[in-house]
Order: sequence, then structure tokens, then C-alpha cells
Amino acid sequence: MAEAEAERHLVEVYIDTDSDEENEAATHVLETLDIEGAVRQTLRAVNIEQPVTLTLVISGDQAIQALNKLYRRQDKPTDVLSFPLLDKPLVRAPAEWLWQALEEAPTDTSAQAETRPAFVTPGELGTNLGDIIISWPTALRQAHEAGHSVAYELLFLLCHGVLHLLGYDDQTEAGYREMVLRQEEILAAILQKG
Repeated sequence: MAEAEAERHLVEVYIDTDSDEENEAATHVLETLDIEGAVRQTLRAVNIEQPVTLTLVISGDQAIQALNKLYRRQDKPTDVLSFPLLDKPLVRAPAEWLWQALEEAPTDTSAQAETRPAFVTPGELGTNLGDIIISWPTALRQAHEAGHSVAYELLFLLCHGVLHLLGYDDQTEAGYREMVLRQEEILAAILQKG
């Protein structure tokens, strides 16, 4: 089972920043990182054992700003956006830590089922968690401001994005604290292995 998991790609990576030079720089840094290992470590840290996949896009500030404006009504670049494909959180945690806790549950589930049929993923493919978009220029700025490498910043943002895809949310103080604690623990484990 572990061999099959190791052979299966968990992460599809796309790089499309604002310039060829930035694309090359991002590619170079990503080649030094174990992206799939970081995702596996994040999954283990929150007790997710089922097979999953996700997409990681390294973008420029313009693209992430457009998405941030469209989906969050904030007309500015941000560091990371996550677009979960799950209907409900996959992770088990207190409600105040999860994105579902902030949304009202539908009261008429039969009407919802009629308008949106259930999507079934074949078991051998794993659950597609969704997409994570990270802004390369913002990651560079934040790494510089924090005094650490852009590689560390990318791993931090990747872990953050994966936690969001699994159901965690940082819109409450409790959720924010839990996410930051988890990210720090995950990165410490990754760095200890590396």
C-alpha cells in the first residue's frame, strides 16, 4: 500500500507567474522541495489516511488579485487562496476550527439533492481536494520580510492551503490559532526529516 501511495502523484503543479523569469525562478525553487512529501506530512498531521489529489498553481500577483477580488471581494494580491472541492470538511475537528461552522447548513436537503447530483470519484483515483493558488511575488516579499527562505515560505503556504482544503478555516480566532499551530508543527517535522 505504501508503495502504491508513493507512486501515485498527489499534486499537479502549474507555474504561471507574470513573467518567464519569475516562472524559471519559481520552478528552480520548487525543484528543491518535496511538495508531495509536505502534503503527505500535512495529511498525516491531521489523521487523513485516504488517497487524495490536489492542484497547486504558482501564480503572479495579477492573477491572484483577480481571484481574490472575484471570490473574496478583496481587490488586492494575497499570498494563498484555496478552492476546496469538498461539500463538507474531511478533517474531524471542533466546529469553530472549520469552514463549515461559518455557513448555515441547508434546511431542505431534498431540494439540494435535486439541483446538484452527487459526484462520485472512483476509489482508485482518490479524493480530489481542490486547488491551491500561491502568489510567487507575494511569497518572495513575505519571505524577505520574515527573514527566511522563499522555500520555507512556499512550504508554509502550501501547508496552509492543504489545511483549508481539508476543512480548516482561519476566520475565527480559535481556527486561526489551530491552523498556525498545525503549520508550525508540520514544518518542524518536514525540516527535521530534510
